[in-house]
Parts: sequence; C-alpha cells; structure tokens
Amino acid sequence: MRSSSKIVISYLLVFLYSSAGNSALLEEIVVTAQKREQNIQDVGIAITAFTGEQMRTLGYTNAQQITALAPGVHTVQPNGEANYGLAIRGAANSDFTANQESPVSLYVDEVYISQMSGAGFMLFDMERVEILRGPQGTLYGRNATGGLAHYVTKKPEREFGGYGQVTVGEYDQVKFEGAATGGLSDTLSGRISVSTHHNSGYVTNRLDPDNDLNNANDYAGRVQLLFEPSEDVSLLLNGRYSLQQIRTGFFENVDAVVDPVTGLVVKTPGAGNFTGYTDSDGDVFAGDYDRLGFNDLETYGMSGTLKWSFDAATLTGITDFQSVERDYLEDSDAAPFNDFNFYLTTDAEQFSQELRLNGETERTQWVAGFYYLEIDINDSNGGEFAFLGGDPSGSVGLDENGNVTGFDSPYQQDKKSWSLFGQVEYELTEQVRLIGGFRWIDENVEFDYDNNFVSYPNDGTVARGGNPNVIATFGTYSGEYDKGLWSAKVEVDYRYSDDLLLYASWNRGVKGGGFNALFDSTLEPLTDANVGFPEDKVDAFEEGFKATLLDGLTILNTSVFLNDYKDFQAFDVLGLVTKVLSAPDAKNTGFEVELFTSPTENLDFIFGVGYVDNEITLPTGAKTQSVQTPKWNLSGLARYQWPALNGNMAVQGDFHYRSEHFHALTRSDGVTENGYHVANARLSWASRDEKWEVAVFANNITDEEYIVQSFDSLTVFFGMVEEYYGRPRWVGGSVLYNF
Repeated sequence: MRSSSKIVISYLLVFLYSSAGNSALLEEIVVTAQKREQNIQDVGIAITAFTGEQMRTLGYTNAQQITALAPGVHTVQPNGEANYGLAIRGAANSDFTANQESPVSLYVDEVYISQMSGAGFMLFDMERVEILRGPQGTLYGRNATGGLAHYVTKKPEREFGGYGQVTVGEYDQVKFEGAATGGLSDTLSGRISVSTHHNSGYVTNRLDPDNDLNNANDYAGRVQLLFEPSEDVSLLLNGRYSLQQIRTGFFENVDAVVDPVTGLVVKTPGAGNFTGYTDSDGDVFAGDYDRLGFNDLETYGMSGTLKWSFDAATLTGITDFQSVERDYLEDSDAAPFNDFNFYLTTDAEQFSQELRLNGETERTQWVAGFYYLEIDINDSNGGEFAFLGGDPSGSVGLDENGNVTGFDSPYQQDKKSWSLFGQVEYELTEQVRLIGGFRWIDENVEFDYDNNFVSYPNDGTVARGGNPNVIATFGTYSGEYDKGLWSAKVEVDYRYSDDLLLYASWNRGVKGGGFNALFDSTLEPLTDANVGFPEDKVDAFEEGFKATLLDGLTILNTSVFLNDYKDFQAFDVLGLVTKVLSAPDAKNTGFEVELFTSPTENLDFIFGVGYVDNEITLPTGAKTQSVQTPKWNLSGLARYQWPALNGNMAVQGDFHYRSEHFHALTRSDGVTENGYHVANARLSWASRDEKWEVAVFANNITDEEYIVQSFDSLTVFFGMVEEYYGRPRWVGGSVLYNF
C-alpha cells in the first residue's frame, strides 16, 4: 500500500463476562477526551478505547501494541525494541534522536510524555487507554496534530484488593505483574503496582550464541497515595520508575545497490556487498554481529494531582517531573566486521504544570486552563567507523594509534512553553450542541550542536556524547526558535436520537518548529535552512456518526476526514543524515469504520476498515508519501465463550492487516514493506467468581515475517540495507488471580 493513502479499519469495543457466565455483554466505556467524563458514544471525536481487561485479554504487554486494532493508528519503531512512537492519519515521525517530539502525543494519567525513548513502557494495572484521532490541540496542545493516546492507570481504592499474574512463553519468557490496594487510614488509601519481564531474545547471534538479541530485561513499578480529606477535595501522589537493559543490534543485512539511473536503492539478496559479506541463509532472525549492542534505559517520575470542587466549578492542578536516561548502541552494519556502530545517548528532564477549571450551567459545559512545560535535553548521537568502504581489514577509519574513529555529535536543547486554553459547549436545542475552543501557545527553543570527528579508545573507556578525543571539529551550530502559536476548534453535534450522534468539526492544529540533531557524517552545512524547521500547521475537517443499534447489541462508528497541512514536518534519511524536512504542503483524506456486534449472548465480533490517501509536496516540488502510512488497514476479532468446568471457557482470534507502506520518503525498494497480516489466538478459562483465569495464547500464529523498519542509508557505503523484523510466532500461557 502506498503511503499516499491510508485507510484505516479498526475495531473498538468491549466484552465482559456476565455474572451468569453465559454471555458477553457490551460494556459502556467512559472517556475523558474533553477533560470531563463522558460516554464514548457521546463524544464527537473519532476515538478507540480499550479497558484494562481488554488489553490484558488481548495480550498487550507494552504501550505500543494498542495500534493493532485501532483504526488509522500504527506503531513506529525506528530503533526496534528500544524506541517507540505512534502514527495516525499520515502524521508520523520515525526520527530516532530524542529531541524531536512526535506529532502523535502520549499521555499517562494526563501527564505528557515527550521522549520517544521512554514511550515503550510496559502496560500493567491499567484502567483504560483512549486513542483520539485527528488534531487535539485545543485541550491537549502538545503537538497533537495527528492525535494522541492517553493511558489511564488504576487508582487507589478504599477496599483491600489486587491481583497477580504470571506469564511464561517461548524464548524463556517469564513475566509478572501485580498490584495491591486498600485504605491506610480514614482519609488515605494507597496502591502499589509492579511488573517484570524477562526473555532470552529471539534474534540469534551466530558469533555469540549465548547472547541472543532483542531480549527482555525490564522492571517497572508505581506507587500511588490518594488523600481525601473531604468529599470536595482529593490529592493523588504518584511515583513511578522503570529500568530496561536489553541487547540490541537486530538488523538483517540485505545486499543492495544504488540504481545509477534513478538514484534509488534496489535490494539484491545474495549478490554480495562491498565488504565481501553476504547473509544468505534466509533466516531473518539470525545474523553475524561482532559488536553486542545494548539499550540501557532508566526513567522515573513524580506527579501530584489536586482536585477541588466548588459550587460552580472544579479546580484541577497537575504537577509533574520526569527524567529519561538512555545509552544505546547497535551493530548497524549487521556483519562480522567492525564497520559501523551507531549510538544515541539521552539525558532529559521534564517539568510540567497544568491548572484548569471545569464548570457547567443548565445548557453549558466549559473548561479553561493554563499549561507550562519545560524540557531540558543533553543528548548526543554518533557512530564508530572502523573502515569507510572498500577495506574490510579496517585499516581505513583508524587513527595513528589504531583506535577506531567516527563522529560524535553532542547537543543541548532547552524548551519552554506556556499556553492558555478554553473550550465551551453550548446546548442550542435538545438535539443540537455547538462546541468552540481556542489555545494560545508561546514556545521558545534554544539549541546548541557540535559535529566532531573523534577517536574511540580501545581500553574500554566510554566516550559517547562529548568525546574528548577530538581529531577535528567540522561544525557547530546555535539557534533559537521563539514564536507564538495557536490552535482552535469548532464543532456541531446533532443528537438525532438517544442512539445516534452525528457530528462535523474543524480543528486547527499546530506543532512547534525546532532543530535537527543531525548525524552528519556527510558534513552537510550547518545552516538555519538545514538544521532548523518551522512549525507544522493543519486544518482538519471531519464528519462522522456514532450509532448504537439493535437494542445495544451493535455499535457502528464512522468518520470521514480531510487534513490540509502547511509546512508539514516529514522525517527522512538522506545518506547518513537523519532530519525533519519542512514540506510546503501535505494532504491526507480518508475514512474509518468501526463495528462491534454480539449476534448471540456468547458471541462477539469486531471489525474495522479504514482508508487514507496521503500526498506530500517536497521543497523540490516532487510528490511523495509519509512514512509508516499504509493505504489500507484492516482488523477484526471474534470471541466465543461458554460455561464449562464451573466457570467460563472463551476462545478468541484477532488479526490486523497493513497494505504496502514505506519507511523513508524516497519510497525505494530498500525501504518498502509490501504489506502483511498478523493473527493471534487465545483460549482461556475463568472461574465463576472471576478470581482465577488460566489462558494459553499464540501471537503471530502463522509466523508471518514482516518488516517493521528499514534503512537504505548505508547502501552507498557498504552495499547493504538494514531491515528490522517484527516478532516471530510466540506461544505461551498465563495464570491470573484476583483478590
């Protein structure tokens, strides 16, 4: 499927065991997409929502797996298991440098997550996730030109309870998650949640069989205290921590050449490359990696949420601090030679403060607020070159002492942003509701960058990010972006009946400008035009309806959209230069359909279909398509349950399909995924009191081989393409106990 289009199909919704254990019931989902609690069917926004129970039943273990059954939503993994993002309706950023914020925002408990390197967090003890498609700049503000995903965790409760779940599976997988909650005093309750995940890795390193790659070694925990001195006041304190230490270097080495006529990369499997090495065994989950890559990632954060209800309004204050530290290295050449190893370091701290008032009158609901964000980044990227083409012995690319040479590019970025926002909903008649919103944003970004040619000592000294062994400095850059921005919304809702909502909206979204932290081995001039890029603006028009049919047994939601961009921020890789390009124009048009139906009390079906036509006009005038934007996306789920063994048995299968799409704007053969489908299956038994559940599962049951990310940037140097594949078939089982 071409990136020029994208249709999205998805399914939404919900099944729960009834108390009798014989039927699956359609469950009402309450969302906070408009900063207040509403039934999902009453909100004129294209939303896919999953409850925590659904996510657990579907086997989702990290924050990015939710895309499988969400319309128009796709996972972006520029560094495999080490870096994540989301793409919605053609808005995507697969830049792996940490100073770029995604056009699809991530929130956890109303707190913005700016770092893509910290976005692959484990899902455990979750209340729900809400995925909002289309610009959400009025109420959420932070760059949400494509949409956003909001993860909501379970909160402390007065009554003692909790759960524990153990999962085991292939590749020596052992995963545990659990939580406990209860009252600590008359006014204080607490909740502690933990998760660990270990497996030995699913990519074989033929040079080091004891250290398979893409393993799991993850730990995460969350502690919450809820203080409720009265019915009108509550204070929630949240502390969280996560640690990941995994082996990376996962790319499949595929021979390739640059077509001298078109200048595009063409894969030539088995033909050999410049180094004399060819990986021709046909196993995409095995390679000869001479350098053991790694991703050491540590995140932590603290937040406080105050809610104070008055007679006429409710005041909400959310204060948050978070930190992300990462040291990442990969064997980029994916060969037994020490040719090229790429690395990233991240040291980011973020502080945010939101204050808002919610109120309502007989015919009006309103919200107004202030938001402040500060992000301080001290990062780097670089690469070690043992040779620069044509000499597998490694004699080129070494200094006079025999040390490996390469590029080290440290950079610092300080971002400060404040905004004022408001939205009003007015009930014109019993059937017609008007919604208007506006947000003013003041954004300032200061950026400093150095491009150094350095030597890396052979004594094991870590010299990533500010390497002192500088052979030559090829350039420095300092820049500042300081601008006032705005976003807005106008919407009309028509409530035809209690079971049918029709809506039409215009949203003006904006994503602030910034700077490219170039991995600049080609010595591109460090000018404002090459390093900086302006703000991204979009006028988004959407129409849709949400219908509840057949006495609540069927839900049908549709949306049709047109997104018209100016100065579209498009990610690209040119040689070894990774950067965001400012494209003068881009247009995305399409539709999404979601259907859930229960033809009998024991049987559920979920289907989704979507489409998007995407076209980007580059500064040269050439037309192309956005990365990670398939034209068609289909998904579905079937579930049947029946009483058995003094409980309930359930069998379910789900699938998703993505048509042809691209991983770079060139759309060359080297960055093309021709389309794929992934199917999963699950069999479970739950006791009647729902305290116990035992399940077995098979993810990617057909063992489909599909490319998640590819780079053709090394072809001109080494005659190869890097390809990263999604996980192979994975079989396992789990035991859950609720108390």
